[in-house]
Amino acid sequence: MKKVVPFAKARETSLYGSKAVGLGDAVREGLPVPPGVALSGDLVQAVASGDDKAIGKVAKAVAALSAPFAVRSSAVDEDSAAASFAGQHLTVLNVHSAADVPGAVREVWWSANSDSAITYRQRVGLFTRPSVGVVVQTLLNPAVAGVMFTEHPVTGADERLIEASWGLGEAVVAGLVVPDHFRLDRSNRVLERKAGRKRIAIRSLPNGGTFEQQVPPAQVNQLCLDDAQLAALGELALRCEKVYGPRRDIEWAFQDGTLYLLQCRAVTTGKARGEAPPPAPPRRDPVASAQRVELFTGMDRRQAEQIARLLKERHFAKGETVIMEGSGAAAFFIIDSGQARVSSKGVDLATLGPGDYFGEIALIDGGPRSATVTATTDLVCYGLTFWEFRPLVERNGTIGWKLLQALAKRLRIATGTGEKIP
Repeated sequence: MKKVVPFAKARETSLYGSKAVGLGDAVREGLPVPPGVALSGDLVQAVASGDDKAIGKVAKAVAALSAPFAVRSSAVDEDSAAASFAGQHLTVLNVHSAADVPGAVREVWWSANSDSAITYRQRVGLFTRPSVGVVVQTLLNPAVAGVMFTEHPVTGADERLIEASWGLGEAVVAGLVVPDHFRLDRSNRVLERKAGRKRIAIRSLPNGGTFEQQVPPAQVNQLCLDDAQLAALGELALRCEKVYGPRRDIEWAFQDGTLYLLQCRAVTTGKARGEAPPPAPPRRDPVASAQRVELFTGMDRRQAEQIARLLKERHFAKGETVIMEGSGAAAFFIIDSGQARVSSKGVDLATLGPGDYFGEIALIDGGPRSATVTATTDLVCYGLTFWEFRPLVERNGTIGWKLLQALAKRLRIATGTGEKIP
C-alpha cells in the first residue's frame, strides 16, 4: 500500500514507522511541528528502486511544502525504548528542491540496509527485513536548537535536562560541540546553567547540504538560551508528556522566536546522526550492469531483468568504507563506475572496477564480512539485499542453480589462491 500523507493522517506505525506516527500525534494535539509528509515503507522501497510512478507521487506531495527539506528515516522498529537505531539511519538535511527528494529517500533506505545497521539489528535481536518509512519536512533555519530529556537520562531525577547550541541541532546530536547544559525542575525553575564550548554551528548551504560555520569568539562560551526560552521548553516538555507519556527524548529548535518540536521519542542512550551525500544523478542501466557480472553471465535476458529490477543504486565518496570486515552483512554490490580496494587486517588484496562485484556470500547467509572494501574513487554501485534476493531464488530454481555454480567456481579459485571473499 504505497502511500504518502500529511503528518496529521499518519496513524499506522506498521505503514509509516514510529517517528512519522509520533509527529502525527503531535500535529493532532496541536504541538508546534514544522509541516511535512510521511512516506510508507513500500513507497520508500519503490522510490529507492527508481519506480517513476512512486517518484512522481512523492514529488507531488512534497511540492506543497516549502523548500528546503529535511529527509529522515522512520523505520517501523526505530526509536523504541529497546532499540533507538541511534547513528544507524541517515538524516539528509537541506535538500534543496522537490526534485532532489527521491535521491535523499534512496540514501535513507540504504542506511537501514547498511552493514552497520545490519550489525545493530543482529545485536538487538531484530535481524529481519527493515520496513523503512521516511518523513520529509520543511527544514528550519534556527537560531538555536538542541535536545531535551523530560527525565534525567543518567540519574533518573524528575527534572528536565536540556542541551543546546547555535544553528541546527545536528551539532548537538552528532557531538560536534560541547553544548550549553541546563537543568529545570517541573515548575521551570532553573537548577543549573553551564556554558559549553560551541565553536561551530551547522548551517544550510544555499544550493543544498550543510556546512560547519565558525562561531564568533564572543558566542563560543555565551549561553544560547534565556529564561523565557527555558520556560517555553519546560512547557513543551509538559505537553509532550501529556501526549506521549513520561521519559521523553525531545529534539527542538527556535526560529524567529518560535519554538518548534522536531522529534519526540522514548528515552534511549543514543542520538540520531549522520548526513547523506548529495542526491545522486539519474538512475543508470542496472540490466547492463548485471549482465556484465560473471555471477550472472549464464542467465538469459529475462532472468537478468528479474535481478535488475531488485537492484538499487548507491553512491560512495572517495575514501568511504563500503563494507567493513567483521560487520554484519545483508547486501551484495556490483560496481557500475569507479574503483574500490579490498583489504583484510590492513593488507591490500585486490582492486575492483566496473563489472566487479563483492559481498555475494551475504546473499546466502547474511553472515559477517570477511574483508573490507573501500572506495578509492567516487563509486557508483548497484546493491541487492538478501531480503529481496532470497524470494527470487526460491521461486526460480534455474537462477538458484546458476548462482550456486558461479559461487562454487569462485570458491575453488579463492581456496586455491588464498583470496578473501568480502
